[in-house]
Amino acid sequence: MDKRLLLLILVCVLSCAKQQKEVVEEKSTPTEQAKANTDGTTLSANGTTDTYQLINSVFGGTGDVIEAPDCSHPGFGKHITQVFDNDLKRNVFAFLIHVTPDNDKCEDSDRQRNEIKTYDRSPENLKASKDERVLYRWKFKLDANFKPSSDFTHIHQLKPIDGDNQLPLITLTPRYRASGDVMQVIHTGETDATSQKYIVSVPLSDFKGQWVEVIERATFSFDGKYEIQINRISDGKVLVKQAFTKIEMWRKNCTSSRPKWGIYRRLLQADALRDETVWFNDFNITEY
Repeated sequence: MDKRLLLLILVCVLSCAKQQKEVVEEKSTPTEQAKANTDGTTLSANGTTDTYQLINSVFGGTGDVIEAPDCSHPGFGKHITQVFDNDLKRNVFAFLIHVTPDNDKCEDSDRQRNEIKTYDRSPENLKASKDERVLYRWKFKLDANFKPSSDFTHIHQLKPIDGDNQLPLITLTPRYRASGDVMQVIHTGETDATSQKYIVSVPLSDFKGQWVEVIERATFSFDGKYEIQINRISDGKVLVKQAFTKIEMWRKNCTSSRPKWGIYRRLLQADALRDETVWFNDFNITEY
């Protein structure tokens, strides 16, 4: 066979092989991307990036999602920091609140707040639309000597961004009880926004000084669904596992809802409270 013809055939074979490889790579890329999308969006401490910059780079979109009392307590500095946790062997977020002079978004009131959230300027996949299903996963730890208010100390909320948004739909609330402190999950519905239902109440002692992981699934509609499971990380004990159907998870004139995490408490009995730190990490939001 002519050498030139043989060389031409070899070039054609190599070219065809390259094209087939490119086709395979092009076909696999969407699958890989789809798999990545099922993991949602996660905010985790890294110990190197400025804390506020890190939080806003994931949740903030074009704005600021941090509601900290820094301007009421400038001598202290940032009220959300990153610290190394010896239990998890990694960096985590530390949310700090002081009985005084910290307040609510730098306004004097009977309450104080140090929270992060998603909101109207956050990426669309971090906000829940009507009839959308969202999975939330996150970790937190209360101090071993944590003191909750007898009124409220919310550490997590699912709340409408607009419309009838004065009260949250769901709150996770440690609460003082003379008979023994409890961890509550509270639901506030559309039909009677002044009526709160304590849909979960378990001993707070199981949480104190321990990292736990929270898994929530919510279907955001007037006839919605809500599931919550909380596992203690050290021994895997299931502290909460409840599922609710036909539960109101939407409000009038609302276009989207969002999560909030941090410390939001009332100071009516300030003498019974103390400066607190609540540790959080691995906030994940996944639409499914």
